[in-house]
Amino acid sequence: MNIWNYIRAPLVLLGILLNTVVMVIPLYLFTLARMAIRHERTQIALARVLVRIAESWMWVNNTLIGLISRPRWQIEGLEGLSKDQWYLVTSNHQSWADILVLQKVFNRRIPMLKFFLKQELIRVPLLGHAWWALDFPFMKRHTREEIERDPSLKGKDLETTRKACEKFAHFPTSVMNFFEGTRFTQAKHDQQQSPYQHLLKPKAGGTAFALGAMGGKLGTLLDVTIVYPQGVSRSLMAFLGGAIRDIQIIIRPRPIPEWASQGDYENDPAFRARFQAWISDLWAEKDALLQARLAR
Repeated sequence: MNIWNYIRAPLVLLGILLNTVVMVIPLYLFTLARMAIRHERTQIALARVLVRIAESWMWVNNTLIGLISRPRWQIEGLEGLSKDQWYLVTSNHQSWADILVLQKVFNRRIPMLKFFLKQELIRVPLLGHAWWALDFPFMKRHTREEIERDPSLKGKDLETTRKACEKFAHFPTSVMNFFEGTRFTQAKHDQQQSPYQHLLKPKAGGTAFALGAMGGKLGTLLDVTIVYPQGVSRSLMAFLGGAIRDIQIIIRPRPIPEWASQGDYENDPAFRARFQAWISDLWAEKDALLQARLAR
């Protein structure tokens, strides 16, 4: 990174912070109105207003990044996408910049991306309550040890998430889930003994959990592959500073099999094996695609 990269990154971060402070004001006001008015149609209308505010927030962020960081985008597969469909979106995960990349690609092209978040993230200043207001599902996953100590907790995760996802039935939604569960590093790759060259092992259970929670509402998987140039840092600051210039994004829409949202991943070994095989095949294709693009 050169001196300009170190100047650009703080400028973009400052711009995003100011944008966030400005945008949370109307977002919080409409959230208070939604809490006060319990009429169902009004609730849905206010939820749509909140989404428009969030999309405007992302648009401003994208504009700042375009003007200051100046990445060059090579995007494939946007044809046929619609704001009137429900999507499950996944991507390989290499950097915190991935989230900004995905927001750039999909903002106002498909329903706003909503992430399954850990319960603790509601404490994040400004954004935590904004995510809550936007109906992001907050999850508290119980470990196997906790369930063994208290069997009544079994199934509570799915029950809680299904309840959080009930609001998604009112209008189209895009649910974002990084199958790897964490960002790629060579150390994590080696520790896992991952069979893939450029990817960590996918966590099929989380995907099955999300599909089951949505009750078959998600019919299309948007399989996204992000390819950063080799030989440069993939950190968020490198992206915001403009050190990452050429970014390839390949989008492959795939139908989600009906059976994938109808089984019991935890208790049905046959379903679990079938689901894992489906995800493994997707991941093998993605790894081959990454290898081909990086070899260019």
